[in-house]
Amino acid sequence: MKKRVPISQIMAKEVVSLNPVQTLYDAEDLFEKHKIRHLPVVDGGNLIGVLSKSDLLRISYSELSDDEESVESMIFDAYTIPQVMTKTPVTVDSEATVRDVAEVFSKQSFHALPVVDHGKLVGMITTTDLINYLLEQY
Repeated sequence: MKKRVPISQIMAKEVVSLNPVQTLYDAEDLFEKHKIRHLPVVDGGNLIGVLSKSDLLRISYSELSDDEESVESMIFDAYTIPQVMTKTPVTVDSEATVRDVAEVFSKQSFHALPVVDHGKLVGMITTTDLINYLLEQY
């Protein structure tokens, strides 16, 4: 196995993101359209948070009703992205190694890390990216 491989070699560089004035409907559409589970929230290129599909599910199931669509609409209309997102996400820089990122994932309960250089979002790395990289090594 290669040693000291920088995460920049396996991270997603084309990142789908949200801005803080978009809606939770926009987020849900992006999750479905791109088949992803994490969206960095950026303002002027600066990372200000991360919204996960789990965040949406958590607030959607906080209210139970016979009419799931109307409950989801009420909830999505009641909250903004900044209210639901993780405001201070753990990040790594593009020179972090595969091992560094694996250690973070092994100690945390999340499955995606924004990659930030000098305050700017440059990529995303997920547990799936990491597993695929490790599988390629065998």
